[in-house]
Amino acid sequence: MIAVIPVAGVGTQLRPHTYTQPKSLIPVAGKPILSYIIDQLLEVGITEFVFVIGYLGEKIKEYVDSEYPKINKSFVFQEQREGLGHAIWLTKEVIPNDSSIIIVLGDTILDANLKEFIKIKNSALGVKRVDNPSLFGVAQLNDKSEIIQVVEKPKIPKSNMALVGLYKINEYGLLIEALEEIIKKKKKVNNEYLLTDGIMTIIKKGNKVDAFKVDNWYDCGQKEVLLQTNALLLKNKKGNTKNNKLLKNTIIIEPVVIGKNAVVENSIIGPNITIGENSVIKESILKDSIIGSYTNLSGIVLQHSLVGNDTVIKGSAQSLNIGDNTALDLR
Repeated sequence: MIAVIPVAGVGTQLRPHTYTQPKSLIPVAGKPILSYIIDQLLEVGITEFVFVIGYLGEKIKEYVDSEYPKINKSFVFQEQREGLGHAIWLTKEVIPNDSSIIIVLGDTILDANLKEFIKIKNSALGVKRVDNPSLFGVAQLNDKSEIIQVVEKPKIPKSNMALVGLYKINEYGLLIEALEEIIKKKKKVNNEYLLTDGIMTIIKKGNKVDAFKVDNWYDCGQKEVLLQTNALLLKNKKGNTKNNKLLKNTIIIEPVVIGKNAVVENSIIGPNITIGENSVIKESILKDSIIGSYTNLSGIVLQHSLVGNDTVIKGSAQSLNIGDNTALDLR
């Protein structure tokens, strides 16, 4: 089975961070979103990966080549952002028609048993019951938990089972044929070619597609969700602040993860804090925030904040959303 990870999105809702950093490389609880996805797939025996890259794609490639040099990987460039269906269609250049694939969206962290998911005999889609289904792709199920219809963001949903960005497709060749026809006829919705339209062709051809209910999923495309996910993952992560000689006169309120060579002095840190490597924090109070690498914070109070890499902030603030390479003096 081949893993396809689309990571070509611009990440407009995480600007200014995504002007300089792909959203899939933004750190959560000590490591990038993309790393959680790859690690989960490696754990269940997936060894071949295809990354669909676009905006800032060279940074994705550099990261994967550096951190995962031994995996079998290919990169497909999506020059025009024309939707998830278009992104998957592009993979035909590197994936044989008779393949089975698993698709995981590159900005989504899943709380799901992927081992059980890939064991499913039929094609399958990850789903989760939600209160606001019109905001998502929606799956309609029969009494056998088989999917009989998928619709992208319906105005009047027939189900409250949302698609969570996890797909197992056995009929890859048929999916590509369907997407090819959709693209040939330019059947776009909101200027995008929809993957759900391709999946409906698989269903209409008589192939069974099962629903797989996930425990939870975290779409990390927004600041608020990113910070919530950071807090949730930190609770399940072993902290690394004990016996840290670079912490001086500092109170740590767990959970906290501090990157390599980061210096923290005369501060109160936590709860729910991730600090990137080689950062310097002095005389500050931080809670419920993600702080990038090579960042210098001095004399500030931050909460519910997302601070990018190579940033200097001095003074006082309560809630910030600051991109990379920024200098602020709020004193």
